[in-house]
Amino acid sequence: MQVHYLEIVTTEVDATCAAYAQLHGVAFGEGDPGLGNARTAALANGGMIGVRAPMHDDEPPVVRPYLLVKDIAAAVEIAVKAGGEIAHPPMEIPGHGKFAIYLQGGIHHGLWQV
Repeated sequence: MQVHYLEIVTTEVDATCAAYAQLHGVAFGEGDPGLGNARTAALANGGMIGVRAPMHDDEPPVVRPYLLVKDIAAAVEIAVKAGGEIAHPPMEIPGHGKFAIYLQGGIHHGLWQV
């Protein structure tokens, strides 16, 4: 199991990026429109972390890990069979791969296929 993308949605994007940069010696880029204007930095495992503001008034702050999967359609099917509720069906983000989000046990779970 590998976290490919760690998404942090917060109302304090700049402060969060500054703290992580100082704590972990990383540099965050400018906002990536394909990732909801998330400012990203590389993770040691080859993935990345993204920090962004909520994209609409109803989106709460959340920390959402996206686990790398080989087949996102099959992974979504498994999640649903296990009782998960699809919050966002598989969608391609040009240059980044495909993602999906499901909810289970009050937790946001992300899936990512490159």
